[in-house]
Amino acid sequence: MSVRVGLFGGTFDPMHLAHLRMACALRDELSLDRVHVVPAGVPYHRARAPLASPAQRLEMVRLTLAGQPGLLADDREIRRQRPAYTVETLESLRADLGADAELWLLIGGDSLAALHTWRRWPQLLQLANLAVLQRPDLPCPALDPAVAVLWQARQVADFSKRTHYGTIRALTLPALAVSATAIRQALADGQPCDGLLAPAVLDYIHQQQLYCGQP
Repeated sequence: MSVRVGLFGGTFDPMHLAHLRMACALRDELSLDRVHVVPAGVPYHRARAPLASPAQRLEMVRLTLAGQPGLLADDREIRRQRPAYTVETLESLRADLGADAELWLLIGGDSLAALHTWRRWPQLLQLANLAVLQRPDLPCPALDPAVAVLWQARQVADFSKRTHYGTIRALTLPALAVSATAIRQALADGQPCDGLLAPAVLDYIHQQQLYCGQP
């Protein structure tokens, strides 16, 4: 049987427990062998650079994933040291895994709505399947017509015939009111963040004096 692998990318500034929950849902609901959690080295889509360095964000991912079976921190975008495009990351991972691997890319509903703006976006489904995380407390976003066609045509409701790439699966998680932006603000204000971050990550943030006075 071919290996089943997921890719979950993000800025992770910092990685928090909602991120961990998403990675676990991807692993468990799709019965994956492992999930690569990939912090962006140079996030091209953000107006301002992350407050933590790439090395610090990678370390916070590693600390969050410690002891979690099937979840691993992947530094390939940080090693690239230039804007990180998802299609290139998928090409790199596909080259490592081979053509017979079943590969899944996790994105959120907001990313699906912006998918038509991503570099070489039609090629994503030639490299991987898409797992789209939907929140029941948010309305479904309006989709670009070309993306809407794929959304309707490529969705699968079961895994009786699993494929290496090319399908779309919607995943639904109950809302968890936590965001990296709110956590950074709380840390800047000296507010407690227990229960939002892994304890080892919180210790690391204090040791590195991250986000102090930096809303």
